[in-house]
This record gives sequence, C-alpha cells and structure tokens, in this order.
Amino acid sequence: MSSMRNAVQRRNHKERAQPAHREKWGILEKHKDYSLRAKDYNEKKKRLKILREKAAERNPDEFSYSMLSSKTDKHGRKIQDRGNVSLSQDAVKLLKTQDAGYIRTVIQQTRRTREKMEQEYLLMNGGSVKVLGYENGAERGSHVIFAENTEEQRSLAGVHGKGRTISSDNNQMEQSIRKDFIHDSLGSSDRTSPDPRQLMLKEAQAQQALKQDRAVRKLRKRGNETRQSKLSALKIREKELVATEEQLERQRARMSSSIGGINKAGVKWKIRERKR
Repeated sequence: MSSMRNAVQRRNHKERAQPAHREKWGILEKHKDYSLRAKDYNEKKKRLKILREKAAERNPDEFSYSMLSSKTDKHGRKIQDRGNVSLSQDAVKLLKTQDAGYIRTVIQQTRRTREKMEQEYLLMNGGSVKVLGYENGAERGSHVIFAENTEEQRSLAGVHGKGRTISSDNNQMEQSIRKDFIHDSLGSSDRTSPDPRQLMLKEAQAQQALKQDRAVRKLRKRGNETRQSKLSALKIREKELVATEEQLERQRARMSSSIGGINKAGVKWKIRERKR
C-alpha cells in the first residue's frame, strides 16, 4: 500500500523567493530561520540578565585565594592561560626560515608579474615611446602627444617644437582630417563639380570615422590608466615584501646572535668581535 502511495505524483511545494526589489537584502528569511534567530536572541538575553544580576549582587569585600594567582590587563580584563605551549628557539628559527622562503617566492612571482605588465604596456604604446614636452624630467607641456615611431616624433617636433606648450586645438585637427577624407574619397571627375548629396554622404562617413577614432583613443587611454594603476600597486607590493624579507632576516640574525640590536629594556647591544 505504501508503494502505491509513493507511486502517485504529488504536488511540488515551492518556497516563495525574495522579491526583485529586495534582492540586495539576500535570501528571503523563512519561518525556520526566524525560529533559530529568535532562539539565539532569547538565549543571549537570558545570559545577559544573569550577568547583570551577578554584577548587581556582587560583594566588593569578597576574597578568594585564586585572586592571588590570577592576573588582569590594564583594562581590568582577566588574563587566563589558554594552554598555549611556547616553542623552542630552534623551532622558531625553522619557522622563520620557512617564512623567509615563502616571502622570497611571493617576491619572485610579483616581480615576474610586474615585468610582464611593463612589457605589455610598452608593446601597447608602440614599443620605444617618446613623449614630447618631458625633457629633463620637467612636465612643462599642457598637452602631450605620443608618437608611434621616430619619424612621426621628428615631424611633430618640427611642427610644434620640443618642450613647447601645445594648445588643445582638436577641432582644427578634426576639420583637417575630415577635409582630407572627403578629398581622398572623391574621384578626379568629381573634384570639378562635386555632387552635394555625395558631399553630405562623405561628410557623414567622415563624422563616423572620427567617432570611431575617438572611441578607440578613449578605450586605449582607459586601458593605459588601468595598467598604470596595476603597475603602481605591484611596485608598492614588491617594495613592502622586500622590506618584510629584510626585517625577517634581521630577526633571524638576532636570534642566532650574529648581529646586535635592542633588547626589551631598550638597551642597545652588539656582538663582541675578536681583535685581530
């Protein structure tokens, strides 16, 4: 009989999901979740009530011999032994050696990642990129032009001059590009008497080409900014890891009494070397 009851298809009872406008609050709380939360809240409430009663009924003259051996910190909190066992000097040296090896491995990985990103950045910017207006480490120009190769850089230097301030006349540049595009697109027969509709079509094509060029330049600029931020973060991480490695090496040297240092009392000491 039970097998027949299980053979009958039953209705699937689905739970209601969180509404779309409340998805940021996470999964919708069900009754069993509320029960657990309420149970935990009431237990904590009872515990706090018992502690308040103990604090209110505390005898200030109460004494116990365990108070002689117990310790408290500067905030009045009791310091209790957690059962931690102090390691030997050799075990700590071994652990610090393993830490130093791990830090060296991370430094090598970070350095390789940084070098790879630097190479990608140089390749994306045309290899040996030179910037006009940055001579002698001084940022004097208000507009920077990146040249794709040496010939283009020389031509730009001849037009604008090295290290001079270049005004941002992008409109004039775009107009000249548009004129050149229309002039090259029209045939030799059309140059004498150009058709107005054909001129409008070529003008629209030139506008579309300029929009695409602006979008490509914007994407390239954004990518360069992202790579620069990642490169700076990798350099900072590498610098911090190198400083950590040096600090760890100094600690290991102090533990082996191969160099001097400052003890807990603030007294400087050093290794006495044999006179030669």
